[in-house]
Amino acid sequence: MRVVQDGTVRKVIFQDLLKRRTLVSVYMRNNTGSCDKQNDSLAAHAAEFARAGYDLVAISRDTVGSHLKYAAKKKNTHALVSDPGDLFAKAADAIVEKSMYGRKFFGPARSAFVLEPDGTVLAVIEKVDPANHAAQLKAVIAGLK
Repeated sequence: MRVVQDGTVRKVIFQDLLKRRTLVSVYMRNNTGSCDKQNDSLAAHAAEFARAGYDLVAISRDTVGSHLKYAAKKKNTHALVSDPGDLFAKAADAIVEKSMYGRKFFGPARSAFVLEPDGTVLAVIEKVDPANHAAQLKAVIAGLK
């Protein structure tokens, strides 16, 4: 996997991203309505999550180049992970059938995970509400304390 953060790109294994409790948000594509809302919700609350002791990671199928442009355009500070093979979603058993314009295909479920640094899953949000994603995560975090 490759991660874009603070204008830099680096190759990582997923475990390298888990330095403290981490909120992992899975979405389909940059520059699409619902996915943008999901990421905007995260970005607006990134500092608050950091103060609470959580890192943010957003994962999509997008290329590193797409993530670089997207992060610059949106002024994202959280990590954007390029996962074109849906490896994270497959490992989380979160590949679902989708439909767009009558065409059916499989892709990652719009979901979120709260992970410990050792990879232990503390919580899962199976259906992310894009516009209220940060509120969903805050509610889950509150229940973990």
